[in-house]
Amino acid sequence: MSPELDVVVLGEALIDIVTTSAGAAERPGGSPANVTVALGRLGRRTALVARVADDERGRVLNDWLSASGVTLHPAGSPEHTATANAMIDAVGNATYEFDIDWVLPVPVEVPAARVFHTGSVAATLAPGADEVRATAERARATALVSYDPNIRPALTGGVDDARQRVEALVALSDVVKASAEDAEWLYPGVPALEVARAWVALGAGLAVITDGDAGSLGVTAHGSVEIPAVPTRVVDTVGAGDTFMGTLLDGILNLPGDVDELRTAVRALDDAALAPLLRRAAAAAAITVGREGMDPPTREDLQHTAALKESA
Repeated sequence: MSPELDVVVLGEALIDIVTTSAGAAERPGGSPANVTVALGRLGRRTALVARVADDERGRVLNDWLSASGVTLHPAGSPEHTATANAMIDAVGNATYEFDIDWVLPVPVEVPAARVFHTGSVAATLAPGADEVRATAERARATALVSYDPNIRPALTGGVDDARQRVEALVALSDVVKASAEDAEWLYPGVPALEVARAWVALGAGLAVITDGDAGSLGVTAHGSVEIPAVPTRVVDTVGAGDTFMGTLLDGILNLPGDVDELRTAVRALDDAALAPLLRRAAAAAAITVGREGMDPPTREDLQHTAALKESA
């Protein structure tokens, strides 16, 4: 019997305190939570396993997730809901300062799904990061494993420790997506294409590197493609990479077959099959950066955008 969920995500949900020249405002977020919202907007049955307190900010997060059809599964009871101070510069880029407690029960309970996804703070911040990796190892038996490092240097134990944690999860993963900024931080001076190829050699089925308006690239054992970004007016970049990640997973789930067949299909992707997956994810990210905050497209939004492009 196939699981009821399409995707389960283990990772942080938090409140972004977004600071711009106009002042500060609070928004729900967290990279893994953003991925669930992107998937929920696309109609995927999605659950998030996260540490969220029973406080006002926790209720805001729960309402936000529920509005996109995402079910929240608590992973312990922190004293307060985590926050990230996101400081937005004049061109829309964000830098972060965090207040987060990442202590997971061992073992953490994760519902069954066709895809298990994790990343960001959850996968690098001790002590919970060790249980995240152990959960990914267990999940491989019944689910496709997906990972986005989404490095937060202020919360890692330094680049050497972070690289070790990242590579351990890459080796467990069927799908890895990272930003060019993350790749450069982990491997200074190494071209993104070489990083993606190295991750496939470590064991990843598909490695994708995104680079904002410079586009994205994807590598499997059978193909390597580069895709330009979709031109758009940038309002802010919060959630763009998470939208790309969620839309990429949605595209993979559109492939036929059970989990074993999906794993084989991902690893067999050639240029012709990989390019449309990346183009669709890039189109979704372009919609998100054109909106304020983490506001990813629905399936209808994407279809409408594709129809406009075809008629142009």
